[in-house]
This record gives sequence, structure tokens and C-alpha cells, in this order.
Amino acid sequence: MLSIPRDLFVSIPGFDPDRINTAYRFGETYELPGGGPSLAVATVEQLLGAKIDFYAEVDFTTFERMIDEIGGLKIEITEPIEVDPIGERPPRVLQPGVVTLPGEMALAYARSRKSEGGDFDRARRQQQVILAIRDRILSFDLIPILVTKAPILYGELASGVDTNMTLEQAIQLGLLAKDVSLDNIRKGIIGEEHIVFFTTPEGDQVLKPRPDAIRELRDFVFGTVELSSPLASLTPQERVTAENAVVSVLNATFTEGLAAKTAEYLISLGFNIPAEQVGNAVEPFTFTTIIDYTGNPYTVQLLAETFGVQENRVLLKFNPNSSVDVEITLGNDWATSNPLP
Repeated sequence: MLSIPRDLFVSIPGFDPDRINTAYRFGETYELPGGGPSLAVATVEQLLGAKIDFYAEVDFTTFERMIDEIGGLKIEITEPIEVDPIGERPPRVLQPGVVTLPGEMALAYARSRKSEGGDFDRARRQQQVILAIRDRILSFDLIPILVTKAPILYGELASGVDTNMTLEQAIQLGLLAKDVSLDNIRKGIIGEEHIVFFTTPEGDQVLKPRPDAIRELRDFVFGTVELSSPLASLTPQERVTAENAVVSVLNATFTEGLAAKTAEYLISLGFNIPAEQVGNAVEPFTFTTIIDYTGNPYTVQLLAETFGVQENRVLLKFNPNSSVDVEITLGNDWATSNPLP
């Protein structure tokens, strides 16, 4: 379970970089294939370098109805927090302690930003609510009841849910929940340690991703690379060899033979560079740039360190159909300052 802040400033396929929460709006506004969900999924895939199979979008009214259907949520409030239910219902302050929240208050609690941590604290509360739904269903053994009522509930709530899962797939996932212990649920939040506070030229306050930090968090949450696995104890070169990412080296300078010499040097460090992946770029680059197409944190990290590539020139462009895993385009900075003979 990974939470992404809405103000994260990312690349959006087909559009200029913007806050990640604008991807959905662009998809709807421009009536792209698959609409908002499709572009939102593509944007997150590109950010994380990970495939997303399913999405689910639930409107507020349906969320409240679903929570009431299971008898509310038991939530531990750790500090006083003001919540503001939607509609005509007045705001109220929830006091510390364990409380059972009906649907309207559970939604207000999950949406509240009125705490010191702002969006980051809200992400923690949203994860708390999601796990409370799980706990409520398992504690009261509600899965058989909900499965039996699924067709009826689906008919009543379908208009408030948008998903690419079939009803059968949703039921199967629900049945799996009882077999997944809390210890096996990994949680992560893209927080202050994963971003840089940034002001755009237009004066907008946004959160700029730190790619290396986000890749490390992604690998922990999704298990791409176990942080406690033997791979983590290897040398950087050994990690690259184990990852075995196919690397493309392109010369975007006027220095003849730079790509071939650089590829030979990188191969000596353990990088996997087929001969056919060494060539020239279509246009000159001032600065060396790295693109990760399939999620290869150790390869990208060592390349960035070797070439002195800044984080803003390390790009995640998830593409499972790419013929290479990582592409490095050599800029003039490398041509004028490198250890090559």
C-alpha cells in the first residue's frame, strides 16, 4: 500500500509536467482513451516504474454507504483533529481515543488536512482507514455475508464505483484478504524524505520527486528488491550484475566514438550493454540523461553516480515493451570530463 501526495510534480504522458492529481482531469477533459483513470494509471506507472493491473474509483456517497454497511470503523484517534463532513453537517473535533466512526465521519477523518503534517498526515489516516475496513470485515467474519450480498450491493452501488475489475475478480480479491496477515501488508508514504519542496516558474508550490528515494520506497512496498535481502549487502557492481538490466548508450555529442568507449568502460563495471545498443542520439545534449524504462534502481543509481547525473535528469518512463531497460544519453558534460583513456 503506497500513498502518493497530490502535489507531486511529475511527467504526465502526452502533457507537460504537472501535479500528479491533474492527470485524471486531463484524461477526462481531453476525452482520452480510458479517460481519467487510464492517464492516472499511466502517470503512476511512469513515476514508479511498476505495472498497475487494476484501478478503482469510489465516490464519496458510495464510500459512506459501504462503511455503514459493515457497521462503521473502529479508529484510534491519536490527537485532537477537526473533521468537516460533506454537505450540511457541521464540523466537529474528534478527541483522542478509540472510536467507532459511521461512514460520514470516517470519510471526513480520511479527508481532513487540519493537522501539522498536512497531506502527509492525511495519507497516514487514509491508510489507517483502509486497514480499519479490513479489520472490521475480518473481526466480524463479514466476508461470507458480503460475498452473498455482492450482487445486490453491486446493483445498488455500481453507479458510484468505476473500476476495470469484474465483480468476480473483486470477490476473489476479497476472499484472499482473510489469508493475508497484517504483518504481510507493506505500507509506504511518499513523504518529505522522498521529495524536494519546489516552486515552479509560474510560482506554484509543488513537491519534486527524488527518484532514488522513491525507487527505494517502491522496492520495499512492492517487494521488487527486498531491502534485507542478500542483494542489499552486495557491492554496487555486484548489484548491477545481479539486476542484469539491458543498458543502451547513446552519444549526443560531437566527440566521435564516445559511446563505444563509454560502453566498454561500463561493461568493465558489470553493466550489460549489447553491441547493438551502442550508437548515436538524434540530437545533441548538453547534460547526460538517464531513462529507466522497467524499474532498475541499482543500475540507475550506479550510472548516476558514475556520470554525476543530477536527480532531475534521471527519468522514470515505464514501458514494459521497451527493447532496453535503461538508456543513458551522453551529454557534453561527459565528453569534456571523463576518466576514459
